[in-house]
Amino acid sequence: MASSDLQGLYQELIMDHSRAPHGYGLRPAVAAQSHQLNPTCGDEITLQVHAAPDGTIEAIAWEGHGCAISQASASLFAELVEGLPVADVEHRIEVFREAMRSRGKIEPDPELLGDAAALGGVSKYVARVKCAMLAWVAAEDALRKLA
Repeated sequence: MASSDLQGLYQELIMDHSRAPHGYGLRPAVAAQSHQLNPTCGDEITLQVHAAPDGTIEAIAWEGHGCAISQASASLFAELVEGLPVADVEHRIEVFREAMRSRGKIEPDPELLGDAAALGGVSKYVARVKCAMLAWVAAEDALRKLA
């Protein structure tokens, strides 16, 4: 597949997730929650982490508003981590952060990040990295509150 075809597929995936987000809608029972704001552009998110008794992530629930990248990133994150142990989620957050900070030098690992690897191209645009990271930072904060 040509690079431009792949880029088009990734753009479509991001638009699909921003239009029909996975995990959208907060729940009344809150295990751990974090609200994050990107002061640069005004994107914001409130994200809840719901853990099962065995320590796996039962669900990610979130609400927010902002650009397609921030909304798709939250949806992709929610889809990726449900059913994973907390330690695995924390590892994926760190791997995603490294890729986002790389300015395009590190390709996100689709084996580890699933469809969220489609956000890899965002790392080339410093102003957009915070948009892509918003939900991941909120999750990281909420996971600290679970402990």
